[in-house]
Amino acid sequence: MKPDLSAMLKQRILTGDGAMGTYLYQMGFPVGVSYEELNMTRPEVIEAVHSRYYEAGARVLETNTFSANLVKLAKYGLEPAMEAINRAGVRIAKAAAGADAYVVGAVGSIRAGKLKDVKGVEVAEAFERQLDALLAEGVDGILFETFYEVDEMRLALGIARKMTTQMPVICQFAVEDAGRTLDGTGLIDAFAMLKDEGADVIGFNCRSGPNGIMRAVDAIGGSIELPLSVFPNAGIPDYVDGKYAYTAGPEYFAETALRFADRGARIIGGCCGTTPEHIAAMAKALENYKPQHDATAVVVADAPLAEVIVIDEPSEVVMNATGDRTGEANFPEPSLIELVQVRHTVIVELDPPRDLDISKFMDGAAAIKACGVDAITMADNSLAVTRMSNMALAALVKEKVGLRPLVHIACRDRNLIGTQSHMMGLDALGIDHVLAVTGDPARFGDLPDSSSVYDLTSFEMIRMIKQLNDGIAFSGKPLKQKANFVVGAAFNPNVKHLDKAVQRLEKKVAAGADYIMTQPVYDPVLIQKIGEATKHLPIPLFIGIMPLASGRNAEYLHNEVPGIQLSDEVRKRMAGLEGAAGRAEGIRISQELLDAAVRHFKGIYFMTPFMFYDMAVQLTDYVWAKTGVQRH
Repeated sequence: MKPDLSAMLKQRILTGDGAMGTYLYQMGFPVGVSYEELNMTRPEVIEAVHSRYYEAGARVLETNTFSANLVKLAKYGLEPAMEAINRAGVRIAKAAAGADAYVVGAVGSIRAGKLKDVKGVEVAEAFERQLDALLAEGVDGILFETFYEVDEMRLALGIARKMTTQMPVICQFAVEDAGRTLDGTGLIDAFAMLKDEGADVIGFNCRSGPNGIMRAVDAIGGSIELPLSVFPNAGIPDYVDGKYAYTAGPEYFAETALRFADRGARIIGGCCGTTPEHIAAMAKALENYKPQHDATAVVVADAPLAEVIVIDEPSEVVMNATGDRTGEANFPEPSLIELVQVRHTVIVELDPPRDLDISKFMDGAAAIKACGVDAITMADNSLAVTRMSNMALAALVKEKVGLRPLVHIACRDRNLIGTQSHMMGLDALGIDHVLAVTGDPARFGDLPDSSSVYDLTSFEMIRMIKQLNDGIAFSGKPLKQKANFVVGAAFNPNVKHLDKAVQRLEKKVAAGADYIMTQPVYDPVLIQKIGEATKHLPIPLFIGIMPLASGRNAEYLHNEVPGIQLSDEVRKRMAGLEGAAGRAEGIRISQELLDAAVRHFKGIYFMTPFMFYDMAVQLTDYVWAKTGVQRH
């Protein structure tokens, strides 16, 4: 007879299983249905998934009951089947598990950080009824996962402890900010409360890949003496041709599993996007792992602090189309398309803030203006994470800094009405340079219950914006005047078949795109190939370069962010570098990329990591020195 779960965690690390929902999606089961209902209608499918994870090395299997509560099942009219679905979920997992595996009853958040209209008494009843069904079938533990708020987790834990005092209970938060929960509670305080109220294991799952959860683990350090469980996503999902795809591969998960183990993790599995292949890689990596410290201590690695950056005041110098200095601003300002035809032209991206403080952003805008950058570009809630309106910031930068704004417009957040209204507002503000992008799915952002609109594709977005330039509304009705938008298209060259990507890009050109901005590229050879593959296009291309800030930053981008691939040489050069040393090497690598870029492209697009805008300033100065453009 195997020891109970709590006892086993004191002896060894257990490999958890991987995703259920996204794995079923990959198998062809559509979104918008209850995957938990499959416990009743297709039990053989669910058992097969559990078996694949067990055979891969998972020794902690979660029941397929994450949303099997009265509130969530009501969406599908399945409340009467709640008990049967949960009990079947336990039986199916047990049938797949070997004698050395543990089956834990999975219970997900009901409020999910959003459902405030659900009364507390309803939430409590839903937890109690679901837990009763799971416990009745004899699970080895309870797993509360993907909780966003401390109060709801405490409610669920309290109910569980009233129903069973001996059953091991695992409490996992989904966090966006590495230091606190969605409701603003510091992680150390949150986990201290849960420890006092009877939690046996604490941890994190979902919301981010290994890098984000690693940061959350480091944030709590060794302050909570409980075993740790981690179930990261397989990076950030990409949305291509109507389907979700994840980027982080099994080898990366094997590497990060060892890093989690070094930090004291005792259950290490996977969440959205992970597969039996990910679990097999982790299980193999952990097979002979020897813990270096007490199994109940969470260990924190040293992490560099961000440096304070001092910048100069913004310059009042205005540039003409040839790049010469002038103190006069009484001539029409040339568009980026006109500028890039006569000289090298630089765009720098700064991330809008996630809070209400814009001081650092405005300082960054002033710094890049002072070094002669031609435009500042701002994403539209990139990675589906809520940020300040790029329209508002664009207007402020234009007015207060005197720098041309270029705003991204995502298809995700606005329907046709909202998109046209947004574009009309930009026109009224004199903001005429935009980039049409699809936008990352809302379900993977910081408000996962938000809707992804996608009334338009990026192709349609380009066409509709150009229609405004003809003085015609989206509805087809005439407007009283014409807009004057310069519309960009996004391009990801980091693909296996560059020719097919270029063919897709040609369709964006046909739709009316005026220029192209690429994802960051980290290979001089690829830069040359892009130049050759796109030289026939009649519009300019701005090649994307994002300086690396550290070794961890490099691995995160390579493994977890869709559309970004680093060469083996770059990853090797960045390995182990942190802080100022990491940024210095990141600058050197970017300068080498620029040596190739300026030979093939007059358009340069810098993406600023972690608001280290001094890196963009250094690289912009390098472009001017390299090309002989006088911008100071």
